[in-house]
Amino acid sequence: MTTAVRLGLTLEVAVAKVGKYATSESGDTVEVVERPHGGLSVVVVDGQRSGKSAKAVSNIVARKAMALLADGVRDGAVARAAHDYLRTQRGGKVSATLNLASVDLASRTLVLLRNNHCPILLYNPHWTGVNTPDGWQYLDEPSEAIGVHARTRPIATELPLQQDLTALIFTDGIWTAGERSGQRISIPRTVQEAFDNGVTELNDLADFLLTRAVELDQRRPADDMSLVILGIRSNDNEDEARRMTVSLPF
Repeated sequence: MTTAVRLGLTLEVAVAKVGKYATSESGDTVEVVERPHGGLSVVVVDGQRSGKSAKAVSNIVARKAMALLADGVRDGAVARAAHDYLRTQRGGKVSATLNLASVDLASRTLVLLRNNHCPILLYNPHWTGVNTPDGWQYLDEPSEAIGVHARTRPIATELPLQQDLTALIFTDGIWTAGERSGQRISIPRTVQEAFDNGVTELNDLADFLLTRAVELDQRRPADDMSLVILGIRSNDNEDEARRMTVSLPF
């Protein structure tokens, strides 16, 4: 999806996902919802285990989060409510990881929430410094999945919207790809390899990363794999058209 954010910038969102090998359905759910005060939110949920039971769990969480976001509820409250809802529905016996990523035009910020042991990776080629070597920053503060423990809270990060900022969000099928063969994927290295091969569009970058993750699992993904890339780009042409492209093999 591409949408102008009326700041001389454009938000681009790319999603790529594939299910665990030999399972009937992916347990990951990725949804996009418009915010009533301007902007977009992306919801990424990975239900416990895999297949239909995991999909049922991730759908429960995603539907609750989407409804609240569409009603204008703040992201932190949405994550807490989704946790409480899953815990109530499944008696605290089933977990899910949850990521919320929002471009909030009211605050002109990128809001990132994690209930996921996988980090969020941020990249901006203009960043330099001890905390951002080579332009990368890891949001990897310890975080719990939702649905089990009563006092679970999301880890929140809020950044000003800035040109060339890219955020990569993924489920653990991507993060641990290749682990079984001792060739675990490196997201920054793979992104740089994509850049070196002339990849510039976010959709192509998402496909490049997903393809590499599947290859490292010997083309038999050990877990559901979902990847979301958000990019803030310049909008020199002041193009305000919003576009979405979806591909669903069946």
